[in-house]
Amino acid sequence: MPTSNASARNRASAWYRQPVVWLGILVFVASLGGCIWMIVLGTQQSDTPLETSHTVFGVPVSAHSAANPSSDPPQ
Repeated sequence: MPTSNASARNRASAWYRQPVVWLGILVFVASLGGCIWMIVLGTQQSDTPLETSHTVFGVPVSAHSAANPSSDPPQ
């Protein structure tokens, strides 16, 4: 009789019977899906260049500012 109680207790404490585990899996899958969705949305938007000639910390703000280096005075 003790072995049947032990096996019943082992079946009841199996990982797939714990609601917290399923909640964790659900949150993980939802966050992964949200990341993928944000990447998809980001690839659909065009990245327009800025019309500026100044630099931020020595890095050109846009690719167009690096195309004409004679207009930018050295800093």
